[in-house]
Formats: sequence, structure tokens, C-alpha cells
Amino acid sequence: MRMGMRLVKNGFWSLIALAMSWPALAETTALGVPTAWGTGLQASGGPIMTAIHDFNELVFWIMVAITIFVGVLLAWVVFRYNERRNPVPSQTSHHTGLEIAWTVVPVLILIVIAIPSFRLIYYQDRTAEADMTINVQGRQWYWNYSYPDHGGFAFDSRPVPTEDLQPGQMRNLAVDEPLVVPAGRNIRVISTGVDVIHSFFVPSLGVQRYSIPGRSIETWFRADRPGSFYGQCNQICGVNHWFMPIEVRAIPPAEFDAWVASARTRYAAAGAPAPVVAAAPAAPALATASDAPISIAQAR
Repeated sequence: MRMGMRLVKNGFWSLIALAMSWPALAETTALGVPTAWGTGLQASGGPIMTAIHDFNELVFWIMVAITIFVGVLLAWVVFRYNERRNPVPSQTSHHTGLEIAWTVVPVLILIVIAIPSFRLIYYQDRTAEADMTINVQGRQWYWNYSYPDHGGFAFDSRPVPTEDLQPGQMRNLAVDEPLVVPAGRNIRVISTGVDVIHSFFVPSLGVQRYSIPGRSIETWFRADRPGSFYGQCNQICGVNHWFMPIEVRAIPPAEFDAWVASARTRYAAAGAPAPVVAAAPAAPALATASDAPISIAQAR
């Protein structure tokens, strides 16, 4: 009996210690990866995802307040107006004040949600402030990246099979050639497709855009710190849709310049496929579509 109580007591204090250390554990967790038993959004790796976190928290607490209000109101009605306490029910069929309240209050709540929602939508499409551009091309079932601002070199990014994984690589998320970007810089992404519709989706960076054949669609992201950020194709695109991962590797700007210098030679020597180059519009747009051949101008 004493041993059982001791085990319960030790387990209780272990849970308390785990709860107290949870912020530190979260701080050391790698960015851009799924976490076991995760119940929320992935940790933010850039300003867009931070804005999404803030908006999600706002909507969450509004939902909590509404749920508590409705639950308390329902409990009060059940307790106060049951048959025993209220044997002769009211025959009131209209109440102007209540009807105004339950119309105006939901409208105000929707306005409170809509304003930051629209701000976030337009913030996600602020591509005119990009420091560099990357063309993303979705193919069955891998990605092709090209760097038009750095000589136009391009390469394919293919998933690493489970049997070929190296220590530290993530199953079903590791790729042979990650998308390399400088940390702290705004990256314009112009996405298109070759065969069917794909979706370029990296949740920790808050970026998601369709890759549609014959069209070029813009978005942007910024990785605030060096690290690897993982995603996947988010549009069903065929039998191997489940195995079409994305890895974005952010490195310091000085290291990125050195990587570009070596990549120009390496990918040219490897006979990389010619990039599909997309044109940046004169002004920011929610989605830019073009069916004609396109070229890129560096956005600064």
C-alpha cells in the first residue's frame, strides 16, 4: 500500500516537473518539424507564421468565451426554468431587446475577427518588398527550384527513401537537395506546376501556394533564424502525393553567398534542367496568372 502511494506521489511530482519545464522544452524543440502529441500550430519560424499564431489565439479565446457563455446560460435555464421551479411557463413570444442583442453581438464578433483576418491575408501577399526571388515548380512527385537572381541555376529536390536516411534526417520529410535561402531576408516565391496541381506548403513559415500548370502564383516568406523548416505538397496530386516533402534550409547571408557560388558550378556541371522563369508584376497582387512565357526582375 505504501509503495503504491509512493509511486502515485512520485508520478504526481514528475508531472508537475514536466509541466514546469514545458516552456524550456518547447524552446529547444527544432523549428519546422511535427512534434509528438502536438495539439497546436507548429512553432513560428518567420513573421507570417507569427501573425497566424496571433490571429489563431484571438479566435481561440473568442471561441472559449462564447462556449463558456452558452454553457453557463444553458445550465442556468435548465436549473431556473425546469418544471419543478417554473410550473407555469411564460407565454412570451417576442422580446425586442433580446432580438437586437443576438443580432448585433454576433455581427460585432464577426467584425472583430474579420479585420485582423483581412490584414493577415494582405500581409501574406506583400511580395513587392522581396530581397530575392525563387521559382518553385511542382512535378509528380518532386520539386524543382531555380534562382533567377543568381544566374538562373536550377535543381530538383527529391524525397529520401526510408532505407537511405542518414542520422538526423527525418522520415518522409528529408530531401536530397533542400531549398536554401538566406536567413532574415524576404524571399519571393513564384510557384507553378508542370503536370497537375500541387501545393507548396511549409507550415512553420506560414507559406502555402498552389502550383498550377500554365499559371504563376506569388507569395513570400522569411526565415527569422537559421535552421531547417519542413513541409509537404498539400494538394492531392497522384499516387505518390504522400511522399512529396519540402525542406527549406535557412543559413546566414554570408554562408548563402558562398553556397550560391558553389551551386552555380555544381548544378551546371550536373546538367540541371533549365529553369521555368516567372515574371514579377509591376504591383503586388493576390495571385498573378500568366499563360505566356515569363521572365523575372529582381525585387528589391
